[in-house]
Amino acid sequence: MRVCPFFGPVQQQGALSPPQTRAVGPPAHAQTVLLSCFHARPFSLRGKSCLFHTTVLGSVYSASARIEMFEKTIKNCTINLDALNETSTFSSGDLMTGHVSFELTKETTPTSITMEVTGRLHVHWTSGTKHRTVHSEKRDLFVLKSVIVPENSGMTSLTQKLQPGTHVYPFTCQLPQEDFPTSFRGVHGEIEYTVKVDINRSWNRSKDFVTEFNFVNHMDINQSELSAPLSGSNDMTVCCLWCASGPITVTASAEKKAFTPGETAKVICDFSNASSRRATPTVKLQQKQSYYSSTSVGRRIYFQTLNSSTGQPISPHTTDVHTEFMLTIPPSASLTISNCSILEVEYFIEVSLKVSHSSEVTVMIPIILCSTPVDSQPPKYL
Repeated sequence: MRVCPFFGPVQQQGALSPPQTRAVGPPAHAQTVLLSCFHARPFSLRGKSCLFHTTVLGSVYSASARIEMFEKTIKNCTINLDALNETSTFSSGDLMTGHVSFELTKETTPTSITMEVTGRLHVHWTSGTKHRTVHSEKRDLFVLKSVIVPENSGMTSLTQKLQPGTHVYPFTCQLPQEDFPTSFRGVHGEIEYTVKVDINRSWNRSKDFVTEFNFVNHMDINQSELSAPLSGSNDMTVCCLWCASGPITVTASAEKKAFTPGETAKVICDFSNASSRRATPTVKLQQKQSYYSSTSVGRRIYFQTLNSSTGQPISPHTTDVHTEFMLTIPPSASLTISNCSILEVEYFIEVSLKVSHSSEVTVMIPIILCSTPVDSQPPKYL
């Protein structure tokens, strides 16, 4: 009769072979379990095999201990991407080159080093107060897998174990030639592109390192509408009780439609204030973020003001006031995103005339932020 340390006396079914153990370094109580219960032939235990239970326990501890030791062996891992331009950005069809470097604290033998380049979308938000609904959508734009150092290569030879110190391995990856959206991180979602390097060893042990890179979608700027001026107008009549005051009119125009981050846009405005109240003009650069989810009904819209400028107040009964505003687009502003089904980024120049103690008249001029400068069309003279 044998005694299992977990379940007490058990009935043997045939002769048992001597215990088999592996030196994996578990604590004393785990060693006792392995020595007492890990046999080559299982024996009956309430309809279950004691070998199954104890083997799982020993393997789990062994795997976690080995992984922890492996992670401590590798440190200071960096993924370096060779810059293709001054902004260190990548685009569709680019050949990405670089190298991965890491430091070993002791002699080790990785089985392989693999790389994965991915582009992913993720939108997420919640709605409702009493009953909250989670809206979430994830999509892969592309997943590229390659091998930096394959298995059974020279690096895994027993005579060529990796010694302590710094090791460097180059890599190359060709990005797909497709229309992918620009990198973006917003309040309810993100578009991100990453490079992940896995340093693998036996027993399914690996350590991965991830770095993010900026992806830019280059818009075709050979479109006449991008360099053409835009304009809009709006008006409103101010009322006080049953008495109607004069109209408020706003006319605004931008010299072109496409701008680049860091560029200054000239906004030409004409105001008329025929009311009996003072009015104040304001120009804003507005960003609109739109998030969609195909798995649930609804969308989430978010506006934020990136820059603004306020002009001199316009006195009552004053017409034909001509004003020019210079509105600088922040260099950190993201590019326009219109080629993504679940996330969009739009920009507007908002020109408004706020009447004291009343509402305001607003004109919205849609613009585009792109990566390449666009020259405005010269004025046409009759």
